[in-house]
Amino acid sequence: MSGAASISLVRFIIIYLLLLIVIAIMKKSKINQTKLLLVASIRMTLQLIIAGFILTYIFEHPHPVFTVLYLASMITFAIHRVLSRNKELNTSFKIVIGFSLAFSGLGIVAYFVMAVVNQSIFYPQYTIPLSGMIIGNAMTGVNLGVKTFLESISAEKPRIEALINFGAKPKDILLPFVNQSLETALLPTLNNMVGMGIVSLPGMMTGQILSGTIPTTAILYQISIMIAICTVVCLSVFGSLYLGYRTLYNERNQFLF
Repeated sequence: MSGAASISLVRFIIIYLLLLIVIAIMKKSKINQTKLLLVASIRMTLQLIIAGFILTYIFEHPHPVFTVLYLASMITFAIHRVLSRNKELNTSFKIVIGFSLAFSGLGIVAYFVMAVVNQSIFYPQYTIPLSGMIIGNAMTGVNLGVKTFLESISAEKPRIEALINFGAKPKDILLPFVNQSLETALLPTLNNMVGMGIVSLPGMMTGQILSGTIPTTAILYQISIMIAICTVVCLSVFGSLYLGYRTLYNERNQFLF
């Protein structure tokens, strides 16, 4: 199979014309997010261009230090994004989220690269793109799970406090919210897996096919990465919520949220 067709700069710029459709619909629907759309598009473009130059250098000059630094930056950014969107969390809960994201993300990346792909964890051409997909989905899952959990207990705070005052244990009250939030965080990944191959061809598989990889190999990679993503989302959200909710009450069973 031949490699991916090259895209000239002029033809690449044409894709931005599609944003005019989005802007027109936003204006008609009175959605005041045009500025955010433009900022997001520009920021995405600049970030990916910079990442492209960095990755080109790393791939041409492979060294374990570069791979470790890139992984560390991804983990740090993922943790920062989750915590910045959930500022009302206490310090202990934030630490739990950080450890859960780092441990589950790096653990699944290491397992995938070394056990499935059979490559060194320090080999950047495999580790960096795979870790981007795995850690990125973990970040999205944790953010959704934590946000759902906080919104749920905020809405039910008077009832929770009343039940505790009547002698109910915080653990018994909060666990159903934890389980519900974990389910909510997992559903997008599970729904994606259900429709994969029928409704859509996922990004990794499409990219590999465009680059000339035979479809059967691309399929094996895609199945593997989806199972890894499902696992990392489950692990990271489970760790964040099942350990984090314990920081919301003290040894005297006082609700601290």
